[in-house]
Amino acid sequence: MQIKAFRELLEKYQDYDTNPAKESVEKIEARLKQDFTFYYFICIGQQKVGAIRIVDKKEAGKNKRISPIFMLPEFQGKGIAQEAIRLCEEMHGNGNWELDTILQEPKNCYLYEKMGYRQTGKTKVVNERLTLIFYEKREADRI
Repeated sequence: MQIKAFRELLEKYQDYDTNPAKESVEKIEARLKQDFTFYYFICIGQQKVGAIRIVDKKEAGKNKRISPIFMLPEFQGKGIAQEAIRLCEEMHGNGNWELDTILQEPKNCYLYEKMGYRQTGKTKVVNERLTLIFYEKREADRI
């Protein structure tokens, strides 16, 4: 599911070293075993349509992190990811979140900004096609 969800972005940006579609099964399994990692399937009825990983070290003052969230292409743009993020924020605490996304993907940026995430000013150039932009959401940014 992760490969299918990220394949189009991989072809578009050719970020072979960083795109989740190129991650090895071993790397994904290693993350699943981290005691501070929480994976949730995103489902419509009984059908798995995406997933979200939350990094929550449960340390005071430390940000929780969304990395990654993905939806199968046919379920994107329907508000499902927004609801999944909202539910995870409720489960893990509403304040002090962070994430990064592709600057060149305005729909992604719009989603996070609509949900109260604010640009930190930090960016990271991955290659000539792709720049990551970093976001955070503080308790005061809740909507």
